[in-house]
Amino acid sequence: MKLLNILTMLLLMAFGVAADHELVPLEINLPQPSFSGEPFGYSHPNLEPYAYRSRPPFFVPKGTSNVAGGKPVTSSAPPLHGTLDQITDNAKHYWRDSVVELPEGLQWVQVDLKEEHTIYAISVWHFHERLKVYFCVVVQISNDKDFEVGVSTVFNNDFDDSCGLGVGEDMNYIESYQGRLIDTEGVSGRYVRFYSNGNHKNELNHYIEIEVYGRSKNADKPVGVDAPEAHEPPDFVPLKIELPEPSFM
Repeated sequence: MKLLNILTMLLLMAFGVAADHELVPLEINLPQPSFSGEPFGYSHPNLEPYAYRSRPPFFVPKGTSNVAGGKPVTSSAPPLHGTLDQITDNAKHYWRDSVVELPEGLQWVQVDLKEEHTIYAISVWHFHERLKVYFCVVVQISNDKDFEVGVSTVFNNDFDDSCGLGVGEDMNYIESYQGRLIDTEGVSGRYVRFYSNGNHKNELNHYIEIEVYGRSKNADKPVGVDAPEAHEPPDFVPLKIELPEPSFM
């Protein structure tokens, strides 16, 4: 969990917050882990150690949910195996029939949330049957479906810019049943795009599931905002009261 997430939680707890901004632990339904005994056999200076322990709690505003469930998915190339709708169908097991496989090279999948959301975190599962490291993992958020303007990059482990998406400061990681949890720090957008460029075993790209945790921007608007029946409050003016003549007794 990022330091910013911890500090935010402590500050809000110290000063008190409204009910709709209360922070609660994010509930993530994890799949069953695989106990494959296949040796890993890969090392790199930019590879973080494998996380054997469960993640600590990650806090999000109350009312946050997986807004990607059942949402449409597009991709840079047709899948070689599986269908794109499986990426947001909430089936996260590591079996072959749950995996969507894209061709070799730099490829992307994109989730359309159907409206703009404030996004607090993202989880992505590539393929957790065996220990694998996927390269050029880049996650971006935008309101532009073509990702030409207004693009926010929330994760990038392309440390040498080999994929041409910019130099990333995040580390490569080993896939696990816990998926990769990304702190997006409240970035807003409608579309979320996920890049990858093969893995240390082969040049193919895989996705099992993507979850985007957020709240609709419309849900966060005050009641009456942008509603046709809403009117500007009237101007306040001094109330004129005719007073009687005072007594000087």
